[in-house]
Amino acid sequence: MDTKISVCDAPAPTNGNVCCPPKGVVSSIQTSVSPSVIASCEATLGRHLARRLVQIGVSDVFSVPGDFNLTLLDHLIAEPGLNLIGCCNELNAGYAADGYARSRGVGACVVTFTVGGLSVLNAIAGAYSENLPLICIVGGPNSNDYGTNRILHHTIGLPDFSQEFRCFQTVTCYQAVVNNLEDAHEQIDTAISTSLKESKPVYISISCNLPAIPHPTFSREPVPFFLAPKVSNQIGLEAAVEAAAAFLNKAVKPVMVGGPKLRVAKSCEAFVELADSCGYPVAVMPSAKGLVPECHPRFIGTFWGAVSTAFCAEIVESADAYIFAGPIFNDYSSVGYSLLLKKDKAIVVQPDRVVIANGPAFGCVLMKDFLKALSKRLRCNTTAYENYHRIFVPEGQPLRADPKEPLRVNVLFQHIQKMLSGETAVIAETGDSWFNCQKLKLPKGCGFEFQMQYGSIGWSVGATLGYAQAVPNKRVIACIGDGSFQVTAQDVSTMIRNGQKSIIFLINNGGYTIEVEIHDGPYNVIKNWNYTGLVDAIHNGEGKCWTTKVLCEEDLINAIETATGSKNDSFCFIEVIVHKDDTSKELLEWGSRVSAANSRPPNPQ
Repeated sequence: MDTKISVCDAPAPTNGNVCCPPKGVVSSIQTSVSPSVIASCEATLGRHLARRLVQIGVSDVFSVPGDFNLTLLDHLIAEPGLNLIGCCNELNAGYAADGYARSRGVGACVVTFTVGGLSVLNAIAGAYSENLPLICIVGGPNSNDYGTNRILHHTIGLPDFSQEFRCFQTVTCYQAVVNNLEDAHEQIDTAISTSLKESKPVYISISCNLPAIPHPTFSREPVPFFLAPKVSNQIGLEAAVEAAAAFLNKAVKPVMVGGPKLRVAKSCEAFVELADSCGYPVAVMPSAKGLVPECHPRFIGTFWGAVSTAFCAEIVESADAYIFAGPIFNDYSSVGYSLLLKKDKAIVVQPDRVVIANGPAFGCVLMKDFLKALSKRLRCNTTAYENYHRIFVPEGQPLRADPKEPLRVNVLFQHIQKMLSGETAVIAETGDSWFNCQKLKLPKGCGFEFQMQYGSIGWSVGATLGYAQAVPNKRVIACIGDGSFQVTAQDVSTMIRNGQKSIIFLINNGGYTIEVEIHDGPYNVIKNWNYTGLVDAIHNGEGKCWTTKVLCEEDLINAIETATGSKNDSFCFIEVIVHKDDTSKELLEWGSRVSAANSRPPNPQ
């Protein structure tokens, strides 16, 4: 059967199967064969939803069973090509769908009504903030109970079933409550296609008595989605390119900086194409790390104000023109609003809008089209990169450790750097791992993810589960602090159960270190756990799992050799004991500036 992709960013699959699109690319598959008739026993709402998920590239759904979704789960697991991953709690199921979407381009989770829905809500909010397509499916009440004034279990005890729906309205781009079969087909298809088009989560509630019932609207294989590609206003595009080219071509030392919205705009390749042609130095904002290849010959690192990669901020902030593609300037990415940037020097390119030098703005202009067209209009100018090259001094190495000296964090990350390749991916938890992982140099093909906009501690455990499930050919290396791990530790169980081979470095420094550097107090100290003992208990002799505790560099070297050698096919958990005050210098600087921003007094009334 011939197949083609109806969104033009992904290569067409060659084997007739639903392909796994590149990072951040959502594909909707369109077949050239007429939809076939489905046996009546399979022409059900549950199977239609399952087919749709497989069609858009979801082969794994993260779930927690509850009495309202059990029949639906039966129909999902009956679908060839769809694998149900049972999670320990709904929050982790949502985080796993988030991590999955970062690799596959779309993710899905299934929970039960209200108690499950409100538990997963935090993860859905995070996916919304990060512009990730995610299908959140909830098993809802029996269709006969709507409008009856009955009080149901799993609710807050009122005869109003809309509480969950109302909560999801602010963190999803579309909400569908499916409580009859007549419009179920339309509601499900509209929700899923909207998620793909908007690159945001959607909410689908399905009454618990409907998934198994055949209906004529499900009697044929669903016609695959055709998502008409967005197009730029051609006149606006030409005007924006002309104005931008005139602005940049008169600059002496322009630079370009990639932001996190490169992903949702599907413009990573166009950004690199522009970089290749214009000769400008290339930097990324911290939340865009991994979206731009760091092997690019003019890549100068992460621009993060006072905590930037060495010499990167000096070049960006001293430039007389900068083009920011897909930026998000929040208090964290701006280091407490302390960036030394001027609007009259900046071209800001958003997914569908261009603003030039605090002046003219051009709407209905797609980022990808703009960057590609601009690459043909700019004169090559390598001045800023030459300046960078002149002032650049290679980073020094951490001080050599004495034998059996307690391990330092900078030594840990020196060794993690050596583990990276195109067959690995890095997941960085909220905390000091943000800053240490930013300094890692990513080889070509090495994935990198962290949740900067939402910054929910514990996100990385579920995200590691989901990301590893989406790309089993990569080995995920997760750097997680002890405080964050305590929030979501249970789903290490799911990683082991599903035969994943990720490596978790559990950084045990006795508390919430990132909070300490913003504002210290006794609440930032946590109860120490026997983390390796906990994971061993979860392992319980079932599956492949290896744990160890590291106190010094010699221990670390041995642990990494084992994890990448004899235990290469196992889930590996390495607990790293470090001093409570051993933090990156970037966190010290960032924490003081964010603290200053948080503690600003009220404006005079």
